[in-house]
Amino acid sequence: MEIAILQHSITHHSIPFLEFSMLTLNIDAPTRETAIRQAQDEILHKPVYLDTETTGLEKFDQIVEICVLDYDGSVLVDSLVRPTSKIPAVVTKLHGITDAMVKEAPTWLEIWPTVQAALTGRHVAIYSADYDVRLMKQSHRHHAMRWKLKGANFFCIMKLYAQFRGEWDDYHGSYRWHKLEEAGRQCKIELPNAHRAKADALLARAVLHYMAEGK
Repeated sequence: MEIAILQHSITHHSIPFLEFSMLTLNIDAPTRETAIRQAQDEILHKPVYLDTETTGLEKFDQIVEICVLDYDGSVLVDSLVRPTSKIPAVVTKLHGITDAMVKEAPTWLEIWPTVQAALTGRHVAIYSADYDVRLMKQSHRHHAMRWKLKGANFFCIMKLYAQFRGEWDDYHGSYRWHKLEEAGRQCKIELPNAHRAKADALLARAVLHYMAEGK
């Protein structure tokens, strides 16, 4: 069921004017309570938590850092990764990882067996799972590796948090996604979002636990 609400607003442009827009509350969409139960169920599976830092967002970009935490927050993998290309300066400004830092780091080919062992047969909780899984597969292609990961079930914390938060986006027909840093602030989690793999994996874990507690 959808309920349309007539809203009148003033734009932020330099010459303000009145406009009317239709906001929609999607009553049939999954509820916050469902999100809480799903978070609780996911934690019962004792997932690992994964985060990466990369050379960028495009289809040719690669991983430059990866962290995998066990369900209790202990570290299974935490390593810089040496890509096959330079790290753009604009990206270094975001996560602070330089070409010099990864010069002696293992390549993706070298670090993958350790990552694979940490993920095989596990529930894998990721904030923005589609992105991190895509970057892992892209890193595989850069090293002519075949993607093979048995029994790993990827789960997106970001999409569940969007449902938990409940801000419906009528244009996209889904709940609005929130950046990890934004989610941490909204949940009043003190862990920093440092744009480094380990810090972000810890924050993603804290967000999932916050939802499970139904706060």
